[in-house]
Amino acid sequence: MATFNGSSGKRCGSRVAIVAAGVISPLGRGMDDTLASLRANKDCVSPVTQFEVANCRCKTAGQVPDQQLLDVGSNGKKSGRLHRSTRMMMAALEELFQQEPDFKPELTVIGTTSGGMSFGENYYRGLHRHRSQRHSPGWLASYPPQKPVLDAQEAFGISAPCQIIANACASGTNAIGHAFECVRSGKYQRVLAGGYDAISELVFVGFDSLQASTPEKCRPFDRDRSGMVLGEGAAVLALENLESARARGAQILGEIIGYGISTDNHHLTQPDPSGSGPRRAMEKALKEADISAEQVGYINAHGTATPFNDAAEGKAIAELFNDVPVSSTKSMIGHSLGAAGAIEAIVCLLALQAQILPSNINFRNSDQDLDLKIVANKAREAKIDIALSNSFGFGGTNASILIQRLAA
Repeated sequence: MATFNGSSGKRCGSRVAIVAAGVISPLGRGMDDTLASLRANKDCVSPVTQFEVANCRCKTAGQVPDQQLLDVGSNGKKSGRLHRSTRMMMAALEELFQQEPDFKPELTVIGTTSGGMSFGENYYRGLHRHRSQRHSPGWLASYPPQKPVLDAQEAFGISAPCQIIANACASGTNAIGHAFECVRSGKYQRVLAGGYDAISELVFVGFDSLQASTPEKCRPFDRDRSGMVLGEGAAVLALENLESARARGAQILGEIIGYGISTDNHHLTQPDPSGSGPRRAMEKALKEADISAEQVGYINAHGTATPFNDAAEGKAIAELFNDVPVSSTKSMIGHSLGAAGAIEAIVCLLALQAQILPSNINFRNSDQDLDLKIVANKAREAKIDIALSNSFGFGGTNASILIQRLAA
């Protein structure tokens, strides 16, 4: 196998630390619950409860239980009008600020694909039934993708400018990568970054009609994989100039050391089968970090369990890396679209902290065309210093980030 070495370059700009993080997903609310579910190889995919799916092929998704959101934003004057996405963002921010109450972001960068789409669906149905929606302006007001972020920022007294990235399934990783570059450039000292998406009926039915989702188990990289399942959640990272963070005595959860992007332009929904797009993104991340492929100890793959996507990503990984452990945690929680890259960045962070390899559950049979070292069905202990997180979306949008564990 060929390997890539970026040692010819030098890492430039400021180093970027992760000083706090918050997450809510089907794995649980908070970092501790998430780690416990990863250790337990928990299957969090269940029958859809948010809307009717009787006419769909796929009837399951990774869902955040309603009870985990009941207390979020319940005391605010707008509590009755908060979108599910807003409550998820607020839950993630709550954990982040519990860890770092003094973190004052100068910029917020968040990835999403659906925004408040379900409120738009409600508005349309109401309009269709009653012809007038004069009394439901809140549904439209909460429809734009920035609204859940702005509502969550307001709840925590944040007035930082907000940038929204909507770049298909790469959105969450793009948001973190862009925030990383903002801090690395020296233009900002502290940036909040992450992603969110809530289950939306229109998106769910859309993937089902494309036959991209499966009525069976989600089996990334398995020979018999038959498609993805959708998920939901939110995750945020507090990024800060490493020197600044150390000077003020902040905790350092990890360091982002590289970010790479590319575009296939091959097909609207299918990646270039050569895997050239994913490979370029991973190569760029390695070069920016000034490390070799051999230094990566774990890859959290995009791994949607669709035949074409897993084949292209698997080919790129096999050509670039030599026997590195790989898993897709989408097997456990589904594909949360704009939130996926952010949630999976936190999975990588937890893997580095706990020194474990998260599992690729539901794995039964190896694909002879994919030369990969899959962490099959059970998490296991391992010494990991650097983890790579991949996010590859429709239209050939590819993004990879590298996260490093810092010695105590």
